[in-house]
Amino acid sequence: MAIPKDFGQALCLFMGFATICIASNVIYNLFFHPLRRFPGPLAMRATRVTYCYRTFIGKAPFDRLELHRRYGDVVRVAPDELSFANPSAWKEVMGHRVGVSGAKAPPPFEKSDMFYKPFAGLPRDIITASGPEHAMLRRQLSHGFSDRSLREQEPLIMKYVDLFIQRIREATKFRQCRGHGDGDETMAEEKDTQPGPNHEQPVNMVLWYNYCTFDIIGDLAFGESFGCLEDEKLHPWVKTIFETVRIGVLLQIANHFWVSRVLIMEVVMSMRVVRRRVLQHFEMTMQKLARRIELGEREGPRPDLMEGLLRKRKEGNLSLEKLNGNASIVIIAGSETTATVLSGATYLLLKNPEKMRKLVREVRTTFSREEEIDLTSVNALAYMLACLDEAMRMYPAVPTGLPRVVPEGGATVAGEFIPEKTTVTIHHWAMYHNEKNFKNPFEFHPERFLGDPEYASDRREALQPFHVGPRNCLGKNLAYGEMRVILARLLWNFDLALAKDSEEWMETQKIYTLWEKRPLNVYLRPVARG
Repeated sequence: MAIPKDFGQALCLFMGFATICIASNVIYNLFFHPLRRFPGPLAMRATRVTYCYRTFIGKAPFDRLELHRRYGDVVRVAPDELSFANPSAWKEVMGHRVGVSGAKAPPPFEKSDMFYKPFAGLPRDIITASGPEHAMLRRQLSHGFSDRSLREQEPLIMKYVDLFIQRIREATKFRQCRGHGDGDETMAEEKDTQPGPNHEQPVNMVLWYNYCTFDIIGDLAFGESFGCLEDEKLHPWVKTIFETVRIGVLLQIANHFWVSRVLIMEVVMSMRVVRRRVLQHFEMTMQKLARRIELGEREGPRPDLMEGLLRKRKEGNLSLEKLNGNASIVIIAGSETTATVLSGATYLLLKNPEKMRKLVREVRTTFSREEEIDLTSVNALAYMLACLDEAMRMYPAVPTGLPRVVPEGGATVAGEFIPEKTTVTIHHWAMYHNEKNFKNPFEFHPERFLGDPEYASDRREALQPFHVGPRNCLGKNLAYGEMRVILARLLWNFDLALAKDSEEWMETQKIYTLWEKRPLNVYLRPVARG
């Protein structure tokens, strides 16, 4: 069928107009934009297309390191966005801002809605809220993360760590009893002391760490676990969270272009599977909240993570929708990130046997009985803390940058004046792997955190896995406590060895805000003790 002449002319006019608009925008970005003086690749200074494409394929955080190596501490990575690799940027962007000589404090760098609010119309939560609302939410949540609450929560946490060890022991026993293909159903005696492929099958530690941390945070938030350790599988509620991460990244990309924002939002939300998952997630959260509210009414106040928010709801200052959103944030922030660091630490230790032997020696000589390992006693494990800090440097739980927007009037960051409304980011992975900040950044050296003079030049202030300032991570103490006690109990009970198919585990992952983790297959052999 022939195309009507009028339609063809209209299409040509539209294409011509679009071309002029795009060309004008590119020319403005390159030659007239307030950020034109900052260095960066031509394509990234001109448009956001390269930025969005590299984000879409999960490579953007790795690119940042190469860009900073080439262009310096401040790089223009998009027409209106700057990336920083100077450690001073942490406090200047994320920290408390104070006035000079008693003057009123300048306004803070607010979070970018382009990144933090990919779904329009959702109520604000502890992550996306600002000003008095954020202060209120943080104040109510902080009670559940205090040192006092952590001490009160210890029996509950240790219950799941006990179950974690028990279930792994059962899983390894099952695999070991499968024999060697000769019909022998009992575990063959081996002369070597390290586990390996000759007498057992590996365990995916990514899953097991997630089982443990999600069960802990589920009980701390809702008064009941997700049953992951009991069932040896992720709860549907948890699976839904993981499945929506990449959708969120897609919507974050689409937010930068109004046409794609409208089209992609319509397409995504019209997909039956997406609508079903969103609805399931909402309903499951409401069910868990209802049971937690009922538990509080029946047994009284609990020293858990949701008590403060539930008290606010009773006072009429917090809607059920906001309670729902904050519950989801508490779960994902208090579990997946901890499991990620444990997975990374396990891999890095197994890739560095000398470091692993040193840590195992520390654990097994510090304690004479397994029952001695608790949230207080693990504070004595100095080398373990250094190993975890080094793991967070090499494999940060959130490797990307979390964008902020320069407030009205502009601000100075890393010695550079930045115009207002500029988006600024500090990428953890790029910051921590920059040779200007850490010596031998791609090598695992826990000793750098123990005063080794070889690493005296390290800029330790560059490492901020829990962020700084008024929006730093509330769960830092809980995370450190969980990581140390879980890893200590694991190394007390088992010898570990890395399976061959996981030898390049860290090097092959992509990043979609969080790591897209592959299975971390590890052989575990129970330690024989008299």
